[in-house]
Amino acid sequence: MFYYIRGALAAVGEDFAAIDCGGVCYKLWISGTSRAYLARLSGGEAKLFTYLNVREDVMELYGFATEEEGELFRLLISVSGVGPKAAVSILTALDPQRLAAAVSAGDARAISSAKGVGLKIAQKIILELGGKLADAHVPAGGAYRPEDAGAMDALLVLGYRREEAAKALAGLDPSLGLEEKISEALKRLSVI
Repeated sequence: MFYYIRGALAAVGEDFAAIDCGGVCYKLWISGTSRAYLARLSGGEAKLFTYLNVREDVMELYGFATEEEGELFRLLISVSGVGPKAAVSILTALDPQRLAAAVSAGDARAISSAKGVGLKIAQKIILELGGKLADAHVPAGGAYRPEDAGAMDALLVLGYRREEAAKALAGLDPSLGLEEKISEALKRLSVI
C-alpha cells in the first residue's frame, strides 16, 4: 500500500520512528539499523521504505532505511515461524549485509543471536533463504550504508544495476555530500 514515507522526523524511540507527513504523523516500527540511520538525521527530513502488516486485530507499519532492508524483512517473514517482530529483531542484531553473509555461510549462531530467535528458527532461515538472497540484491559484503540511499537512487535512475551501484558506493567517505558521493561513484563505475 505504501512504498515509502518521507517527511519531518518527529521522534525516534528504541523500536519506532514517527514521521510527520503533511500534518499526519506515522508511527513505524524499525530495526536497530534503521534507528542508527535516523539518529544521524537529528530531526531533519527522513525517508523510510515501508511494509504494512495487516492482521484481523492490528495494522502495523514497519519502516526501513533502505530498500534492501525492506526486501530482507519480507523474505524473513516468508519463513514459517518468523513474524514481523522476530524479523525486526534479526535486522537489529545483524544489518542486511551481515545477515546475508550469515545465511550464505550457514552461520545459525549469528542469526540466533537476535532476541527471541532460537537456533532451530535460525537454521530454518538459512535453509529457506539460502538461494533467495541473490534475487533480493543484498550483497554479502562491501555494500553501501543506509545514508548512501540517495546516491543509490540516483545511480539506479541513471540505469546502473543495483549490484554495480552498491559496489561503487562501498567504502566512500561518509562525510561526502550527496553530489560528491554520486560523482565519486560515477568515477568508479567508469573504471569498472
